[in-house]
Amino acid sequence: QVQLVESGGGLVQPGGSLRLSCAASGISFRLYSMAWYRQAPGKQRELVASISRAESTFYADSVKGRFTISRDNAKNTVYLQMNSLKPEDTAVYFCSVVYYWGQGTQVTVSS
Repeated sequence: QVQLVESGGGLVQPGGSLRLSCAASGISFRLYSMAWYRQAPGKQRELVASISRAESTFYADSVKGRFTISRDNAKNTVYLQMNSLKPEDTAVYFCSVVYYWGQGTQVTVSS
């Protein structure tokens, strides 16, 4: 059974940083691309960043230069380092692989 467990969300002031983690189990982690999505209240879920098994990365234009996705295959974990956070980054952040989703972690950027 595939499980994805996100952690690392919280409340941060504008300009601050957070690092999200997503621990995966039940899959051959190193063989799959991993992705982070987010969903703000009243909005559709959107792709934030993805990383292939060869560690090629993709970023949404809204986070380029501020967010960094990475993976540790030894720990079956994918990370999202978020810097220079803005209020518009406030959302529930989800980890995804294939058609599996984690439960999400809330990120709130507010002064």
